[in-house]
Amino acid sequence: MARKTEIPSSSYYGEPRKFDPTFRGPVHNRSCTDVLCCVAFVIVILGYIALGTVAWIHGDPRKVVYPTDSYGQFCGQKGTNNAKKAILFYFNILKCASPSVLINLQCPTTQLCVPKCPDRFATYSEMQYHHRSNKSYWEYYRQFCKPGFDNPNKAVSQVLRDEDCPSMIVPSRPFLQRCFPDFITRNGTLTVANRTAFKDVLGETRSVTELRDAANGITSLLDAKEVGMKIFEDYASSWYWILIGLLVAMVVSLIFILLLRFTAGFLLWFIIFAVIALVAYGIWHCYEEFVALKEKPSADVTISDIGFQTDFHVYLQLSQTWLVFMISLSVTEAVIILMLIFLRNRVRIAIALLKEGSKAIGYIMSTLFYPIVTFLLLAVSISYWAVTAVFLASSGDAIYKVMPSQPNCMYANLTCNPETFNKSNITKVCPGSQCMFAFYGGESPYHRYIFILQLCNLLVFLWLVNFTIALGQCTLAGAFASYYWALKKPADIPPCPLFSSFSRAIRYHTGSLAFGSLILAVVQLIRIVLEYLDHKLKGAQNTFARFLLCCLKCCFWCLERVIKFMNRNAYIMIAIYGKNFCTSAREAFFLLMRNVVRVAVLDKVTDFLLFLGKVLIAGSVGALAFLFFTHKIPVIQEEVPSLNYYWVPLLTVTLGSYLIAHGFFSVYAMCVDTLFLCFLLDLENNNGSAARPYHMSTSLRKILNKRNRKR
Repeated sequence: MARKTEIPSSSYYGEPRKFDPTFRGPVHNRSCTDVLCCVAFVIVILGYIALGTVAWIHGDPRKVVYPTDSYGQFCGQKGTNNAKKAILFYFNILKCASPSVLINLQCPTTQLCVPKCPDRFATYSEMQYHHRSNKSYWEYYRQFCKPGFDNPNKAVSQVLRDEDCPSMIVPSRPFLQRCFPDFITRNGTLTVANRTAFKDVLGETRSVTELRDAANGITSLLDAKEVGMKIFEDYASSWYWILIGLLVAMVVSLIFILLLRFTAGFLLWFIIFAVIALVAYGIWHCYEEFVALKEKPSADVTISDIGFQTDFHVYLQLSQTWLVFMISLSVTEAVIILMLIFLRNRVRIAIALLKEGSKAIGYIMSTLFYPIVTFLLLAVSISYWAVTAVFLASSGDAIYKVMPSQPNCMYANLTCNPETFNKSNITKVCPGSQCMFAFYGGESPYHRYIFILQLCNLLVFLWLVNFTIALGQCTLAGAFASYYWALKKPADIPPCPLFSSFSRAIRYHTGSLAFGSLILAVVQLIRIVLEYLDHKLKGAQNTFARFLLCCLKCCFWCLERVIKFMNRNAYIMIAIYGKNFCTSAREAFFLLMRNVVRVAVLDKVTDFLLFLGKVLIAGSVGALAFLFFTHKIPVIQEEVPSLNYYWVPLLTVTLGSYLIAHGFFSVYAMCVDTLFLCFLLDLENNNGSAARPYHMSTSLRKILNKRNRKR
């Protein structure tokens, strides 16, 4: 007598959906869902466009791209006096603490735009001495002085007080459009123009290492630039072969998915029995070690007797350690075997659904290329967010502040006006002080709320990214649901199922997709804020605050995972029945809870198979690329390009192969999840009669002992 498979009880986890005799697949007669959220989404997008426009009007990306001198003028800006002066020069680079100060903030020394960096050691005193006999010394030195200054006979003390000219110049070269000392390491010694020491304006001997300390880390940046040039050369030499490797990964991924219908069962059962065999071998090995150590008197000491030891090899000399290992592995083995005995039917269902997913993709091949649409939409969202963020960050007018020559000046760091500064009282109270450019900003309401606008920019960006992903999930779910609910496959599959599903999602369910995406975006924004706070509190001494922050980060990480899982299944229900987001999420949740064991088994089986496939594809293509780029394939050895670092194209091919496999398998995972929910709905709503036939495949009906009756 055939064993009956139980139908999930409706007394808990909600009532099953009532049977609809007209239901034959995704509902086509739909109405718009979550209209208010759709309207809000459209308004936010219009507001986002307005925000980008306002940022574009007020912002100036040249403030980020080009360096700015002490007078707020761009170096290299066309139509100005600095048109031919594209490099920023620092009067006294020893006052600059690090490259981060040089590049992002303002170094407390006069900065001028110059056409080229100095190429020699010289001080203002030396220039004055040689100027008497040769005018060319001053002509060279004056290009690094303030514009309009032409008095080489001015006293050195007054020149340094007024910062008319730099006290000294050192051989430099441009990097990031700034003049940095030209450091060169010769025989392990750091030099600048073959010198390890130089004299400043006061005649004191200074070491080159002082320049290095002032520009801490610049040598590593220059080395990084050199490495970057070599990497660029490698890409230029091997891009053709990299594309071939990625194409191979694409073909292999496609073949792997199509072959899963034949290999899924073999792979899973092979791995399961291999794990059982490995654990059994582990138990036997632990038993052998336990018996061997049992005969040694010194091995009878217990773990508690020796306490905690940093050398873990000590524990392996105790018989009790191997006894604990043996018991643990025995329990693990028993759990695995018992799960196989009691869950074997559910594992078989999972394998059948995996095979069915491969078959569905075979009938709707266009779904494999939908990730390209998602990629393009994500690229647009990311580009718009990045451009808007740059324009917001560069909004504002030039702000000038008082930079005194004396440390006890009461006007230090106060804002000033460079046009009226020389007529003010500040120059009398603080002799030698200057009004120099500090940063870009302003006091208008727009400038005061730049940070809030950046947060809004980030929130809308996260919303758009999640909406794009949601649209892809709903589109794919609708296409695969059309396959499942086709009674005769492939004859009953509607034409262009992917395009029809995409049209339904955009036309009717934009509001529902936006609603689910907004919930996820808010949680992600909170997580980003928490990460920012955690970064700021790393050096804090308040242990309780750090502990609380860690707890919040953990909770919101879990919440994001749960919301992603629920949204995914809600979008599947939206694609099938066309209900609003909350209704679909509730029905999906109760449907999964009524089949929680099946959900757990299928989820783990699918995750494991897809992970195995990604690693297999990336590893095999990466191994092939390794053999090729290291001249290990004699047949095409002469075709291998000459490279500085063979790992550059190798890592690119391997990582690209993994991403390509992930793109293909994300479609496959969505297919399996959709078919699984359709399968559960099929079980609850149909009974195999002529009026209510099962839509599941023949293999699934055999596993469940179900059949469709003709009458």
